[in-house]
Amino acid sequence: MSDYETLTLEVADFVATVTITRPPVNAQNNRFREEIAEVIDALGDRTDVRAIVLTGAGKAFSAGADLSERPTQDPGHYTAHNRRVRASFDCLLECPKPIIAAVNGAAIGAGCVTALCCDIIVTSEKGFLQMTEVMVGLAGGVAHVRRHFGESDARMMIYTARRVYGPELLRMNVASACVAPEELFATAHALAVDIAKASPSAVRAAKKSFQMTEGVSIYEGYRFEQGQTKALSTSEDTAEAMTAFREKRPPVFKS
Repeated sequence: MSDYETLTLEVADFVATVTITRPPVNAQNNRFREEIAEVIDALGDRTDVRAIVLTGAGKAFSAGADLSERPTQDPGHYTAHNRRVRASFDCLLECPKPIIAAVNGAAIGAGCVTALCCDIIVTSEKGFLQMTEVMVGLAGGVAHVRRHFGESDARMMIYTARRVYGPELLRMNVASACVAPEELFATAHALAVDIAKASPSAVRAAKKSFQMTEGVSIYEGYRFEQGQTKALSTSEDTAEAMTAFREKRPPVFKS
């Protein structure tokens, strides 16, 4: 286990577990933003990691930004702050490995966006997403909320700051699973294990396809995916997968 100031990291059997640890509610400060980018960037390059689970310690996933570190109106201060915030989200979107958000409790504001930047969302029945910006005179998160929610639900969530709990997130197709709190980590970890069994290069290519085809036509998107498949066809992973299939054995991937 590697310890940071604001999170912990464990790696076992090709699955990394990143836990936000800023009690009492895992609020996000500048140190957290630096550390999450550092650890996710590193995990993206590590050959012993094929999938990542991101969760929060205690009763909250992340209750949002630490308001004690709000930027001042000094020249350049807000610009630098916004850059750090974007980087803490972009590292999740850009990581070549799939990231599963295990939403164990409150995911508010920046915490909500953090969950929405992950590839797969699994929530407990007590977990919820909430965007409270309009209640504190701020704005933000619309683009990320809109990626996951239908238009009416996205606007409802932003305009009212209502909490949307696990069962509703499942009904809205925002979460892939909603389980009892005691089953949350096992459910998220099992998904990560399933991902880790697949060809690492193929999974990376699939995530790249999700990244590159968002917002483009189906024609352009599928052409990109075909290029990915062609590139994979000569890889060691694909050769091993094909051989293992013929020999009726589990594949042993090296990448």
